[in-house]
Amino acid sequence: MLIVDLKQLVGHLNSFCKQGLEGAAGICLARTHYEITTEHLLRKLLDEPASDLTLLLSANQVDPGIFRRALDEALDSFKAGNSGRPVFSPLLLELLQDAWLISSVNLLERQVRSGAILAAVVGRATFYASGDYVQLIRGLNRDVLLASYTASTAGSLEETVGHDRSEGGSAAAGSGAATGAEGSAIARFCEDFTAKAKAGKLDPVFGRDEEIRQMVDILARRRKNNPICVGDPGVGKSAVVEGLALRIVQGDVPDSLKSASILGLDMASLQAGASVKGEFENRLKSVINEIKGSSKPIILFIDEAHTLIGSGGAAGTNDAANLLKPALARGELKTIAATTWAEYKKYFEKDAALARRFQLVGLDEPTVATSIVILRGLRDSYEQAHHVVVRDDAIIAAAELAARYITGRQLPDKAVDLLDTACARVKVALSAKPAELEDKERVIQALEREQKGLLRDRDHQQSHDGEKLAEIEQRIPLLQAEVETIRRHWEEEKGAAEALLAARAELAQLLEASAPETELNVARNKLSETEAGLKALQGDNALIRVEVDPDVIAKVVSDWTGIPLGKMLRDQIGTVLHLAEHLKARVRGQDDGLDLIAEVIKTSKSGLKDPHQPVGVFLLVGPSGVGKTETALALADLLFGDERSTITINMSEFQEKHNVSRLIGSPPGYVGYGEGGVLTEAVRKQPYSVVLLDEVEKAHLDVMNLFYQVFDKGVLSDGEGKEIDFSNTIIFLTSNLSSDVITEMTAGGEPVPGDVLLSAVRPILSAHFKPALLARMTVIPYRTLGIDALTAIIRLKLDKIVDRLRQNNKIQLSYDDAVVTQIAERCTEIETGARNIDFILRSSLLPQLSQTILTRMTEGVMLSAICLGMDAEGAFTIVSE
Repeated sequence: MLIVDLKQLVGHLNSFCKQGLEGAAGICLARTHYEITTEHLLRKLLDEPASDLTLLLSANQVDPGIFRRALDEALDSFKAGNSGRPVFSPLLLELLQDAWLISSVNLLERQVRSGAILAAVVGRATFYASGDYVQLIRGLNRDVLLASYTASTAGSLEETVGHDRSEGGSAAAGSGAATGAEGSAIARFCEDFTAKAKAGKLDPVFGRDEEIRQMVDILARRRKNNPICVGDPGVGKSAVVEGLALRIVQGDVPDSLKSASILGLDMASLQAGASVKGEFENRLKSVINEIKGSSKPIILFIDEAHTLIGSGGAAGTNDAANLLKPALARGELKTIAATTWAEYKKYFEKDAALARRFQLVGLDEPTVATSIVILRGLRDSYEQAHHVVVRDDAIIAAAELAARYITGRQLPDKAVDLLDTACARVKVALSAKPAELEDKERVIQALEREQKGLLRDRDHQQSHDGEKLAEIEQRIPLLQAEVETIRRHWEEEKGAAEALLAARAELAQLLEASAPETELNVARNKLSETEAGLKALQGDNALIRVEVDPDVIAKVVSDWTGIPLGKMLRDQIGTVLHLAEHLKARVRGQDDGLDLIAEVIKTSKSGLKDPHQPVGVFLLVGPSGVGKTETALALADLLFGDERSTITINMSEFQEKHNVSRLIGSPPGYVGYGEGGVLTEAVRKQPYSVVLLDEVEKAHLDVMNLFYQVFDKGVLSDGEGKEIDFSNTIIFLTSNLSSDVITEMTAGGEPVPGDVLLSAVRPILSAHFKPALLARMTVIPYRTLGIDALTAIIRLKLDKIVDRLRQNNKIQLSYDDAVVTQIAERCTEIETGARNIDFILRSSLLPQLSQTILTRMTEGVMLSAICLGMDAEGAFTIVSE
């Protein structure tokens, strides 16, 4: 055994192995072990997938992942509990000496690489190693390992950063990225894209051939050979660089770039720990010098390039950008930069000296068709990662739905995320409990907890809700039966799904083996039968998905945006087909207007209307209290499931010109910038909603000018310049303009055709609104309510009170026809329409009801029924039981 000074021994390690030794000490400290051993070092070195060690194991049929887990198991068995500083194991030092000898004698290297450490372990496996992991490398032969060393480690990270060989070696002794500290800067602060491409760790890149060709042209220049990729977030700036790395590995580039490596500069690592003045500059200069002096062409990639300005010093002095300028101008440092349009304008355009050293390569958002091509190229990667099948129509749906419904992000990024999420959802559904089953189980658990509390109160002779307890005791068995039905159905679906997946796998194997056509036909028939069986079992409500189809994509979009798509959209079609009837059941006396609203929405939902415009833009004009606001609330409830899907803006608050900023947000430099506007923020958060602009005639005309683009193009730019999408909204504007004309024409009780009313009110509207704005809206006159309509509305409101009393107080409320007649007569006395119904109920009826109920409660009497009537003087009477 050689006796070598520890510092001298560590000095012979290359930068990667030095970092590995430091990391091994960290693992030892974290696990409170007493000695830093071979296992700690091997475990740390395996963290890098492009190292000699990992590549040699893979080349010799040893799975690095299995080897890593075996090392973890060995480390778990080590004695722990050390509170002091661990020491180096003598065996580890002897191993490093052996590795040094192998590097010097066999590999003709001046530095120890991780492959030499593996060769040393393999040569004396039972001496240096203990544990089950030894069995994984026992079959390896050191001589064979060394003979194939160069071929097996091609593309290794340790090869890329450059290592001088001794004079007898094949490499020149004066290559650029040299030994020791000279060779460590690139390894510490850069990521090798070409090495990742060789290792198959980069996804294929499609649809960016033109941009990659532009970059190749710029890189081939003699001077100023530095492209800068500029585009919105998510359009694929980094992907273009990855595509270039893939082409370099495949040799699909000019000869001058075939041997090049693309190294990504890690600005975070470069700045980390550089607290001493000058340390950051020294690190960056080391990287630049190593790249300039490398015998192998190196292209530096700087993502988020705007971070260069101001990094390491005050902007414009000793920051990273100014350190790079000389090398960039002379063409000594080929650099690819990437940034967004906003950052390019903010930083690069202000520094003309820096901007002229780069040639701009603009990346626009790809079209839906191009995004489909990109997704098809990525399909295999996602199928392998998630072990699911992605149908081609799902690919098309992902691109189209992402482009239409996911706002604020760019293609292809949002489409890729959508597809990835859909794949993950299908993968999880094959093994996890379905959400429908899980939700019902949670309801049962909540009811059981409530039941337990009520039973305890009853047993302790405390006050409790006996009716509630009885209701829970009846409900739990019903829910348990539903859960059992769902569980049984799920298990049947799961079995059928597994059979289908097995049939697909069998057919794939036969196709790969080029089996005879007869066998293929049998397998195809079997697959068709299993598919038919699963579809018959699932019906319209599938608990398990065996593939990513358009419905899965649509469900993900619905969850992200709240927009009903896929099956939800098909369920909504029935509501839309009978929309007029549903609206008339809630809004009385406006049949003509409701029919027109329903027709416009049907046209939009059928896809015949411009998809970029709002679903509908309606101007409802008429007297107060005739159902204009109620129409908007009813439509929100019917189409979006809740009245809270209504965004109400009181336009009487916008009578001044400067109030525009409240709607869209303050512009830059003004108080409130960045907080958003009341309208734009509400629609951004709730893009699928009803927008109600109430009393629109009271708003300043300049405020109304905002809505030209909203009504025509379905977009509105907020104070920060972001485009807010209104294409999924239904917009209602209400106004009391021409209410006198409408009241006069409909006061006699005679039916007036809708087109006659419209002709009468249009001149009045044209005098207030600009013709271009009025032409973008569907004008609907709302007529004065007759006695029959008022009576129907009164009954609707009284029935709501009946329901509330039954649910909250367990009291059955009934009322005489005289009550309805009396309220209707009082509503016709003043011109407030149906709005007076609420006033009468709030001021007269409800106070009397509450007084009766509370009085009986103080007397300890629980009421079961109340009957409303009228006395001879027209006052409400209440009879309780």
